[in-house]
Amino acid sequence: MTSDSEAIALAAAQAASDKKAENIRILDLRKVSSFADYFVICTGTSEPHLKAIGSEIRENLRDNLGLTAHSDGFPASQWVVLDYHGVIIHIFQPDKRDFYDLESLWRDAPRVPFEDGPART
Repeated sequence: MTSDSEAIALAAAQAASDKKAENIRILDLRKVSSFADYFVICTGTSEPHLKAIGSEIRENLRDNLGLTAHSDGFPASQWVVLDYHGVIIHIFQPDKRDFYDLESLWRDAPRVPFEDGPART
């Protein structure tokens, strides 16, 4: 059974994949954090790519789930964050992702299986 938060995380990951985001990971924080249920972490290769990934996620979750996000960061900062009340999406350029290394910081959080690739029907 998929929770609402997990469905949001999976939809965000798929939207990122549709825009060719790289190295997409979903972390289940429910047992290790009180401020978020899931992190979706992905990499974009340039400022325009970060912007395109963020826009695709926003549009997809708005159009398909009726959700809007609080966002922070700008593509020029190499890190954009979208907050969907329990699902936090981090879109990084490679150097920033390596520097902050959220996967190691949250290594106790289980990974949710997700395969990058075209939308499944």
